[in-house]
Amino acid sequence: MLRATQRIKDSKIMFEYLKTWLALKTDRRAVTALEYGVIAGVLAVVVVTAFNTLGTGLNNAFTNVSNQL
Repeated sequence: MLRATQRIKDSKIMFEYLKTWLALKTDRRAVTALEYGVIAGVLAVVVVTAFNTLGTGLNNAFTNVSNQL
């Protein structure tokens, strides 16, 4: 009798596991979050590169003005 009870309990656990797995398989929120993360990463690289380029250009411009004075 104890083995039958244990099998029923195990089958319920397996059924819940299967339901959860199927629900996660069809959930697209993680994919969307990953896409937003990639976009944010690319945007951060572009902003840092632009600031470095502008910073170097501004530094050179002010150095030229300073040297001419």
